[in-house]
Amino acid sequence: MPQEKSWRLFKDGNLSSSTVLLMIIFCVAVMIIDSRTSWLTPVRQTLAAVIDPTYRVAIWPKNIIDKIYRWFNAVDLAQLSVQESQRKSIDLTQLQTQALQLTAENAQLRRLLELKENIPVKSLAVEILYIPNNPVKGNIVLNKGEREGIKAGMPVIGEGGLVGQIQRASTRTSETILITDESIQIPAILVRNGLRVVVYGAGSGYPLELRYLSPGADIMVGDEVVTSGIGGIYPSGLAIGKVIRIDQSSAQGFVVGLVEPMARPNRNKHFLVLKTEGTQKIEELNEEGNHE
Repeated sequence: MPQEKSWRLFKDGNLSSSTVLLMIIFCVAVMIIDSRTSWLTPVRQTLAAVIDPTYRVAIWPKNIIDKIYRWFNAVDLAQLSVQESQRKSIDLTQLQTQALQLTAENAQLRRLLELKENIPVKSLAVEILYIPNNPVKGNIVLNKGEREGIKAGMPVIGEGGLVGQIQRASTRTSETILITDESIQIPAILVRNGLRVVVYGAGSGYPLELRYLSPGADIMVGDEVVTSGIGGIYPSGLAIGKVIRIDQSSAQGFVVGLVEPMARPNRNKHFLVLKTEGTQKIEELNEEGNHE
C-alpha cells in the first residue's frame, strides 16, 4: 500500500543545513521589513486581536488573586494606620499632660524658692513620696528624713502658708501631720489687731477653729490668721488662713471662729521643712496651747 509523502523539516532526525539557512534568511528579512516599513503592522494587529482573548482568559485567575490580596492588604494597612494614629494621639496627650504638669511644678518650685529667701529660718525642699490610706488623718509622707536633718516637730509650709508639722521621721522619709488634724493646736494672732488666738484642727475636710474666744473679742470675717511665734516651734508670720465665719452660739458661752486654711496640700507636691532649733513634739505643743 503506497505511503503518503509529507513535508518534513528534519531528515533522519537532523535539521538540514539548507533549511536552517532559509529560516535565518527569512527571519532577518522579516526583522528588516518590520523595522523599516509598516507593511507588517496589519499582520501584528490581527495576531494581537486573535491572541488577546486567550491572553485575558489565561491571566484572569492571577488578576482575581491579586485583587483579593490587595484588598486584604489594604484592610490590614487601614487597621495599622488607625492603631498608629490612636497610639500617636495617646502619646501626644500624655506629652501635653506631662508638659502641663511639669510647668505647674516648676512654677510652684519657683514660688517656694522665693518664699525660702524671705524666711529667716533654714529650710529644706521636700516632695510628697506617698499619701497613706487614711482619709480621717490625711497625713502625707515626704521623701526626706533624718539623714537630711529632719526631726519630729519641725513645721512644714507650702506656697500658701503653714501645711503641718513633722510627726515622725525615719532615716529616709518623714510623716507630716496636717494642720487640719484634730490633735493640732497652733499659737496664732490676727494680723488686723494682733489678737492672740489658738488655732485648732477640726479634722480633714473641715475648717480650722478659733475656740474659746470671749463674746466681745475683736474678730471679723476676713481677718487673716498667722503664727505668733510663741512656743518657738512655728516662726512668727506664717500664714494659716482667713476667718470665714463667726459662730456665737456656742453652748459653752464662747465665740468660735472658723478659718479656711491658706495652704492647699492636696493641690501641691513640693513643700519646705523649716529647720527650727527648738523643735517640740505635737503633744508638748498642745499642752502649751491649752495654757495659752
